Amino acid sequence: MKPPLRIAILECDTPLDQTRAKYGGYGGVFKSLLEAAADGLGQPDVLSSKQGLELSTFDVVNEQKYPDLDKIDAVLLTGSRHNSFDDTPWILKLVDFTKKLLQQDRVRIIGVCFGHQILGRAAGVKVGRSDGGWEVSVLPIELTKIGKELFKQNSISLHQMHRDAVFEYPDGVEKLGGSPRCLVQGMYVKGKFISVQGHPEFTQQIVSELVTARHAQGIFDDEMAQDAMARVGNKHDGVIVAEGFLRFLLEE
Repeated sequence: MKPPLRIAILECDTPLDQTRAKYGGYGGVFKSLLEAAADGLGQPDVLSSKQGLELSTFDVVNEQKYPDLDKIDAVLLTGSRHNSFDDTPWILKLVDFTKKLLQQDRVRIIGVCFGHQILGRAAGVKVGRSDGGWEVSVLPIELTKIGKELFKQNSISLHQMHRDAVFEYPDGVEKLGGSPRCLVQGMYVKGKFISVQGHPEFTQQIVSELVTARHAQGIFDDEMAQDAMARVGNKHDGVIVAEGFLRFLLEE
């Protein structure tokens, strides 16, 4: 695929106040990430934060708007606080749209966290509450051979914020990596889709805000919140993973 890369970001949730004030919606969070990744590729004549990325956003929760596939090259499904296995109308519509994407061969798919799970569901495998429980804040992921090739590292660390998971790999899908609490941390089909359970787009500020809010709501107990906050500033490889996303889109 040659630039410009026309990427439609499907916003599956609304950020909390501080994050929304800084970025707008999750489309703005991913814009920041993808522009940093474009510069990180070190190919300014091909792709950079200044040229070669054409990003559009679609609110699939409240407005339930979707892109015209003839006008885009890729779809990015964001994370969400919602359950990927629920049967609420907007989630069923999103699953149906993702199935439509899987049935064609031109528009590629990137899935992140909830988006990774929606991709798994659309591909026909089980998604649901993980027996491993919550993964929160910066945690390591062991990569497979193909994961190492795509991300150019032997292992990665990413922000996590989930207690749901994809339980198995769809037929024909390559494994990217796993963690002790979540075996399906990434899926890949060349020229078709790539997904990760972690959040490459998250920052220390975004995760700190989420942990503080969920602690106040009683979702995270004191010990869990303290553990998450102790790791929230650790080095993570979000931009490295996003560079992998862009290399995936640039593959012929």
